[in-house]
This record gives sequence, C-alpha cells and structure tokens, in this order.
Amino acid sequence: MNTLASSSAATQRPARSGLPPVILLCLAATWVVWGSTYLAIKYALLSFAPFLQMGSRFVFAGVLLAVWMRWRGAAWPTALQWRNAFVVGALMLGGGMGGTASAEVTVGSGLVVAFIAVIPLMIALLNLFWGVVPRLTEAVGIALGLVGVLMLTQGSGFQASREGLVAIVVACVCWSVGSVLSQRSLPLATGAMGFASEMICGGVVLLVLSALAGETLVWPPQPVAVAAWFYLVVFGSLIAFNAYMVLLARAPAALASSYTLVNPVIAMLLGVLIAGETVTGFEWGAVVVILVGVLLLLWKRKA
Repeated sequence: MNTLASSSAATQRPARSGLPPVILLCLAATWVVWGSTYLAIKYALLSFAPFLQMGSRFVFAGVLLAVWMRWRGAAWPTALQWRNAFVVGALMLGGGMGGTASAEVTVGSGLVVAFIAVIPLMIALLNLFWGVVPRLTEAVGIALGLVGVLMLTQGSGFQASREGLVAIVVACVCWSVGSVLSQRSLPLATGAMGFASEMICGGVVLLVLSALAGETLVWPPQPVAVAAWFYLVVFGSLIAFNAYMVLLARAPAALASSYTLVNPVIAMLLGVLIAGETVTGFEWGAVVVILVGVLLLLWKRKA
C-alpha cells in the first residue's frame, strides 16, 4: 500500500510513443521495490512491532523529505494543510499501513499484498458518492475483483487468521477513504512537501498507537530487522514513492497504476522463494481473478 490512488492522476500528460528512460526507471521502482516492501515489513517485524515499525519509518522519512524540500525552497504547509495531512495521514498511514503490518504478523506477506490489490476497486466504489459512475468495463472489473477477494478470504492463509483478515480489511478501507478524501476534500501542500507532511502526521499517529498498545522494541534488534527497516525508509518511502509521483505527472494513468497489477505477483513470488511462505493453487487463482478485475478497471482509463 505504499501510494496515492490511481485516479489522482488528473494532470497527466498525453502518452507518447515509446517510453523515456526515466519512465522505465520509475516503473521498475514502483513494480519491484514496492512489491518487495511487503516482505521487508515481514522481516522488520522480527524486532519492530507493527505500529512502532511503521511510525518510526514514516516520521524518519517524512522529516528527511521535508528538510530536503525546505532546503530547495519549498514553503512549509499552512495550518489548514497540516490539518488535512493529519486526517489523510491518520487514515492512509495510521490505519492503512498500520493495519498492513498488523496483518503480516499472522498472514504471509504475499497474501496481504494480494488482498491490497483490491484498493483501486474500493476507490472506484467510493467515488460513486461524488457522482463518478464507472463505465461498463470498470463495473465488470469491480465485480470480478470483489469475487476474487471473497475467494482469497476462503483460502487457507486468511482462514487460519481471522485477526489478520480483519486487520487487512481495515487497512484497505482506511487507505481507500484517505485517498479519496485527499483528492476530493482535503488537499495537501503542493508537491513532495505535502507528502512529507502526510508521512510525518501519519507516523506520529502510528507512534501514539504503538504507545497505547504497549509495543516495545526487541533489544538488541536483529540485524536483518534493522536492514529491512532502513530498506523501507530509503527505498519504499523515499525512492519508490517519488518515482510514483513522477509517473503521475508524466505517464498515462493506467501506466502509473500498473503497480497494482505487478506488486501482488512480485510479493507472492518473493514470499515463496525467500521467506518460504505457502500459497495454494486456490489462492493463486483468487489473485488472478482480482488482477483481471483491476486490469479491466484501468483499461484505457482517461484522465
């Protein structure tokens, strides 16, 4: 869930023939790096409890990005923009990423990201409240995606952990609501400063939740957990996120959102090959149904 919704690319430029190298690099970042962050979350959980892991990660990355943008001359967010950042950050990062990390305590990282692939479908449904009616292919995609999610919840992974299922459902709903509100009602500061403020506010909310839950850091932390945490800060929060923003500005919406189709496959393969997670044939089939639904939703979508 490391992202804004695909429907936020309202200012995209027309597609060109061929893809410039910078677009290819950004695609690689959003496809591979974001797909790998879910496995990194799993390893970071060895020493960092869910809310503590996510909160410290986003505060650290948000402060770094804010200082960098301020050094480059960007203005600080206004009081209203900070308020918006707090609400959006609490939903997308507090509920969304916090719920994701909580789910990964008991559910394989590959299955978690496969469930998260339904977020574009949820956002399309939420946009109905703003009068955005899906086309026929989009409606079919939403229906297929929901069928795939129902199939996924019947697989052995989520059947073995009802707590993990509840956590990932809460995560997807919070991320989707936060995404739509940031687009429709609660605009952030312009450019990367807006996302820095979102990360700072969301990270603070996560750290408060961590304190309320009585989470503690396993000391001394395992080296693999520390490495995973730094990977999430540098590659997940700073590099991949900014690559996604470049795609939103320079690439067609469907291409910018293609990570939703690729990330589940990357995450599931890494989970099986590196972490030894088990994915049944039925669960793979459910993922295929979800991805077909997302593909229909994104097919020839216009700004």
